[in-house]
Amino acid sequence: MLRSVFAIAALAGVVATGVAAQDTIGEKEFMIACAGCHGETAKGDGKLAGLLKIDTPDLTRMSKNNGGEFPYEYAIWVIDGRKLIRMHGATDMPIWGERFQSSATSERGETAEMVARGRILSLVYYLQSIQQ
Repeated sequence: MLRSVFAIAALAGVVATGVAAQDTIGEKEFMIACAGCHGETAKGDGKLAGLLKIDTPDLTRMSKNNGGEFPYEYAIWVIDGRKLIRMHGATDMPIWGERFQSSATSERGETAEMVARGRILSLVYYLQSIQQ
């Protein structure tokens, strides 16, 4: 029984460490790719926000604006940008899926698509972690 308790505690520690690492990776990705427009606090007050034709959204309110549920699929879809329907011209967001894919490098054999999806998912997990 004591071994089971230790095993469960160890597993919980590994899972918690993995989640914390994802948030750190996602935060770094956010600071590189998103903070210029959305601001370092993700509240829409980045240095480039004033140059845009739109109000840059406060990304810390995504859950609140979606009835208390974080919109995972929507966040992935918007950040990726490759499958958005562009009937009305250019999108307000960069197409990060293309950018991440074209700049992908891997020493372990991951495809460029796998790297791009991983970067997008890291961003989404980070955004979920900063909801207010």
